[in-house]
Amino acid sequence: MNDAPQRDDQWSLALTRIAEQRCRQSFATFFQHFSPLLKGFLMKGSRLNGAQAEELVQEVMIKVWNRARQFDSTKSSATTWLYTIARNSRIDWLRRQANAETEELIADDLYEDEAGETPFTQLQHARDQQTVASALATLPEEQALVLKKVYMESKSHSEVSNELGLPLGTVKSRVRLALKKLQDVVGREAIA
Repeated sequence: MNDAPQRDDQWSLALTRIAEQRCRQSFATFFQHFSPLLKGFLMKGSRLNGAQAEELVQEVMIKVWNRARQFDSTKSSATTWLYTIARNSRIDWLRRQANAETEELIADDLYEDEAGETPFTQLQHARDQQTVASALATLPEEQALVLKKVYMESKSHSEVSNELGLPLGTVKSRVRLALKKLQDVVGREAIA
């Protein structure tokens, strides 16, 4: 059991109010204070430009709002907790950029958004579903399982990690590899 006292500084208390009361005023104050500091931190020593850093600040602050309940003032200060989230988000962003060379397969690539259903579009949708189903069948079982949980059950990577007892990085890798394989299979079938 942790015998450390809870911190009662302004930012720890703000995070506590955000977590327990979903206090928008506390979040707004937290956001206004830390946004410029985070932007500088995220740009320092990285290849992020100002716009990218601002976008990443937004991502970090969304995580703060969603994960405020995970903050434990007996384990770290609010700023340490925040900057850890920011550092991890920057690492994730840099990894995404490194992987951006491979174009991701997204659902919008498979289904056109048309105003009405015609016999032709219904046939095309059925063929697309068959293509995706047969492509899913070519995946290793562990990749298919993770992909189904993320995209068909709408679970976050963290939820899948907890449910399957896998490290978060493993879940993300399996999703990335599965999407790449699906993209290759669907691409080959589209050309054929």
